[in-house]
Amino acid sequence: MTPQTRALLVHLFTATGAVFAMLAMLAAVDGKWSLMFVWLVVAFAVDGVDGPLARKYDVKQYAPQFDGVLLDLIIDYLTYVFIPAFALFKSGLFEGWTGWFVIIVITFASAMYFCDTRMKTKDNSFSGFPGCWNMVAVVVFALEPNFWVILALVTVLAVGMFLPLKFVHPVRTKRWRVVTLPMALAWVFFAGWAAWVDFDPQSWAHWGLIVSSIYLLFAGIAQQVLPEKPLKTTS
Repeated sequence: MTPQTRALLVHLFTATGAVFAMLAMLAAVDGKWSLMFVWLVVAFAVDGVDGPLARKYDVKQYAPQFDGVLLDLIIDYLTYVFIPAFALFKSGLFEGWTGWFVIIVITFASAMYFCDTRMKTKDNSFSGFPGCWNMVAVVVFALEPNFWVILALVTVLAVGMFLPLKFVHPVRTKRWRVVTLPMALAWVFFAGWAAWVDFDPQSWAHWGLIVSSIYLLFAGIAQQVLPEKPLKTTS
């Protein structure tokens, strides 16, 4: 197989995320929330794999006719932002104007964040909350907190998108990756499990979601608070 063919296959693999997004949207329109989240988790897994593959097979050199970064952003906006926002709006968890506030804040703030050229830090982490509303929505559907709690959470995270706070990338942030990557994989597992059992409140998946979500949410901030010690040099 030629390098050009391998690079093209990586782009095609990334594009499957759009198919999974459509399947998730169709499930959401029918109110099949568990099925919707299953497809979103599958899309999330694809997004976690395609980046390393793109770098391994050097898609920028061997398949430059397709912009992999743009393709990834388009799919991410659908699966991370648009569909989760729709699901939250239609979930029945809100009262009055709060549902409208949430869907407008999520979609508007995320559109601005996704085109922000400063979204990545020098260590390949994210600067500001990276708009992972799919992860937020899974936890909300699992725990079903009061709508005021959801409103406050969405507001804080939306503001956090534009603050100089670091959020780790599970694959590309090298510091603590030995913990971060397993935590991200655990989150995928627990999210899929929670959706598979239709968010049964007795499922242990909820506790796994809480623990892994807290780590992924605060690991980058912890790294800022605890700066990495410089390596000692020998004379």
